[in-house]
Amino acid sequence: MKPEEIAGTLAELFGTAAVSAIAPGSWQVETESFRLLVLLAEDNTWLRILLPIVPIEAAQQFLEQFLEANFDETQEVRYALYEGVVWGVFQHNSSTLVKEDLSSAIAKLTSLYETGLNDVFNRLIESRIRQIILAAKQQGQSLHSTMQNLERFYTEGLLGEIEQTPEAREQVLAVWQYQLERWWNQIEA
Repeated sequence: MKPEEIAGTLAELFGTAAVSAIAPGSWQVETESFRLLVLLAEDNTWLRILLPIVPIEAAQQFLEQFLEANFDETQEVRYALYEGVVWGVFQHNSSTLVKEDLSSAIAKLTSLYETGLNDVFNRLIESRIRQIILAAKQQGQSLHSTMQNLERFYTEGLLGEIEQTPEAREQVLAVWQYQLERWWNQIEA
C-alpha cells in the first residue's frame, strides 16, 4: 500500500477528524477510547500499527498468558512489551498489504484493546483450576471432597474477600462447582 492509500483507509475507518499525520508516513488515530499509531519504515517497505493495551504493572502476572495468546489466538497481530506498556502490534510488508488486511488488522488490534486483561485472566484462572484438580486427584480426592475443601476454605476465611457476604460466597462457590465439574473428567492424574 502506498502512504496515501493507508491514510485514506484510516480516514474511512475512523473519520478524518480522528486521523492526523504526525510525520511523513506516520499517523495517529485518536478516539475517545484509544490512540492508535500507524508507522511506515523510512524506506516505506514495512508498516507497523501499534495500540497500547495496558501498563506492565497491571499485566505483569499475565505475561505467560500473553505469550500463549500470541502462539494460539492472536493470528497476525501480537502482544508486545515496550517501555512499560503491553502493546498490540501488527507488522506487514507494505508492498503486499491490501486494504482488507489493513482493516482486519486494525479490527483485531482494537479487539485486543477492548478485551484488555479479560482473556489472559481467564486463561490464568483456567490454568489454576486445572492445577487444583490435578493436585486433588493426585491426593486421591473426589470432585465432591475437593468441593468440600474449597467450601471449608471460604468458611474459614482462607479464600475469598474479608468483607464477603454469605450470598457472594455462595455465588463464588457455585462458579467453583461449575468449573470443577467442567474440567474434572478432562484432567488425568
